[in-house]
Amino acid sequence: MPELRAPSEFMALLDIEFEERGPTRVVGSIAADERHHQPWGLVHGGLYTTAIESFATTGAYEAVRDQGQMAVGVTNVTDFLRPHRHGRLAVVATPIQQGRTQQLWQVEIRRPEDQKLVARGQVRLQNVEAGA
Repeated sequence: MPELRAPSEFMALLDIEFEERGPTRVVGSIAADERHHQPWGLVHGGLYTTAIESFATTGAYEAVRDQGQMAVGVTNVTDFLRPHRHGRLAVVATPIQQGRTQQLWQVEIRRPEDQKLVARGQVRLQNVEAGA
């Protein structure tokens, strides 16, 4: 089973907090503040894209790690639905399809205070031998 490395400075900016990590559901939250703003004072879409891939990859890895595999992103499609400026955001990832060679995960990012959807995404991942 591959060892997970400590987060890079880039990943540390997300300040991910996992509440649940499993092969069929990943739940947690990410930071969203001035560090993540684009020039107009809103959270940059790249934050959402990165979070979506991170949560999908975590779940996909949990699904295949016992077979000595890991999962790597092949496609990430993220829709930015609502502007956000500041405050933690809730993230939930669930699989749409989990196959022998590929997985497809959907991820939703919501404002906890009103459950409004801020962004949603879909990530296709390839299952590969660990360390490949």
